[in-house]
Amino acid sequence: MTQTPPQPLRVVAVSGTLSSPSKTDALVDAVLDELALVLPIERHVIRLSELGPLFAGALTRDQLDERVERELRAVEGADLLIAASPVYRASFTGLFKHFFDFVEQYALVDVPVLLAATGGSERHALILEHSLRPLFGFFQALTLPLGVYAHASDFTDRRVTAPLLQERIRAAIARGLPLIRSSVDEARRIQRTVDGVRDELDVLPTPAARDAVPVRLYS
Repeated sequence: MTQTPPQPLRVVAVSGTLSSPSKTDALVDAVLDELALVLPIERHVIRLSELGPLFAGALTRDQLDERVERELRAVEGADLLIAASPVYRASFTGLFKHFFDFVEQYALVDVPVLLAATGGSERHALILEHSLRPLFGFFQALTLPLGVYAHASDFTDRRVTAPLLQERIRAAIARGLPLIRSSVDEARRIQRTVDGVRDELDVLPTPAARDAVPVRLYS
């Protein structure tokens, strides 16, 4: 009997760098490459260095360019989110925060988020805990236990080359895998249940009959 291949995870990465190419983009790519070795994924990278001019002056979501709206929907529909920013004035970039200001408040509840950041030296590593983790705590997202911080000496020609950073990426993914799998499995189980209820409602002949049929949401 042929087995159905596992459904790939929708992995969306947001790179908050203001320059391109950049070390933050390189770190995001390295995390995605490592993740692809252990899970089937569909990767989608949002680079704010390219997208920023389309939303920097917007105050409300209805003012956004269509491309920005599509990217926001990609974030809101992700199975796994990678959130990365360079350190700028002791925190993430303003453009990174502005982008997430448009994300629907409850769209990321229980969504696994791998936090990542880059900086000029090791002194900025606490951005993961002091800035990024509280932001996604507001969204009630499931931030993974280990984040990934990289500094300038971890890169060569904007490629991740430091063995310790490569090991940190692998460790962050390994520690996060149980949470990623359980979160995705639960979300898909709920979606199957909702889809099943909808299918039952679609075949009911009348509203009165529909009201008469009990709906069991959980098995």
